[in-house]
Amino acid sequence: MAEKSYKDLEAEVWETGRCARCGACIAVCPADALSFPENAHGHPVLSSYCKMECDGVPCGACYLACPRVGDGADPAQPLGDYISAVSARATFPVPGKQSGGAVTAILVHALEAGLVDAVVTVSEDRWTRKPQSVVITDREALVAQAGSRYNWWVPLLAALKEAVVVRKYRRVAVVAVPCAAEAVALIRASGFDLHGPYARAIRLLVGLFCTESFDYAALMEGKIRGDLGIEPWEVGRMDVKGYLEVTRVGGGTETVPLADLEGCIPEGCRHCTDFAAVHADISAGAVGSPKGYSTILVRTEAGRGFVAGAVASGLLVVDGEADIAKVEALAKKKLVRGRQE
Repeated sequence: MAEKSYKDLEAEVWETGRCARCGACIAVCPADALSFPENAHGHPVLSSYCKMECDGVPCGACYLACPRVGDGADPAQPLGDYISAVSARATFPVPGKQSGGAVTAILVHALEAGLVDAVVTVSEDRWTRKPQSVVITDREALVAQAGSRYNWWVPLLAALKEAVVVRKYRRVAVVAVPCAAEAVALIRASGFDLHGPYARAIRLLVGLFCTESFDYAALMEGKIRGDLGIEPWEVGRMDVKGYLEVTRVGGGTETVPLADLEGCIPEGCRHCTDFAAVHADISAGAVGSPKGYSTILVRTEAGRGFVAGAVASGLLVVDGEADIAKVEALAKKKLVRGRQE
């Protein structure tokens, strides 16, 4: 049982600019007392009645789920522990895929095989490109929402409550950037009663390689629309290649130097030292594999089972080992940068 409440989160994390905005505290609060204000870009706020602070009811679920409390533990190794590192791709069309569509293939197999009932992840409005956390339960929606996001600064894990508590799914996969993946790992390992329903329900945690995320308003409304003159609905694809490349629907590209995007990086992102989502069952990204393939780091036996199942089903093909040195180089760079903050 934790002896700390949201007030401690406020003092240690929110007011110090360390909040990852992962949404874990919102998901696990049994009183629905925490939320993000509409259009807010910072930390959560108390929006209801905290029974621990007001009535002395033992809780602390929010504090125990936060990945940014304490001094923060850097990964022992930049890439963390893993069983294998392979290049893989989906064998079916994934129109919005950023690399090989391997994560989509793994999740489609998990849904169709009944290994999971729902996937908690981030989708985006195709007109505004505004991200939101969602619960996906069918192949068509999963494939339609595939693709990298550079606006992950949303309370992803808030949708866990929708999946587990409201809709009562008992077999859930979560796709998360490293900060949210660490929060899920804390929830799974805490042994805390109020975390129990989530810990039991999460069957697979997929982490995505992440250098940093960008604030939606600063990136899409400031840089893309304001500086480049491109409306969000005109953006067909965005990719980071040492610079931000923005491809219009129908063709034509514009580039933005990464140095010009410094003001779009939320303060909480700057404290992160984890590039490769070391707490996940499977980590994935484009770095380290040929064009058209995804790099997959299999970290746990559960992760290995999900990958093997997707391969056996014919939805995923593995083609050799990934170039792990390229992944490690980016992981080390982020580790050093995060330690300097």
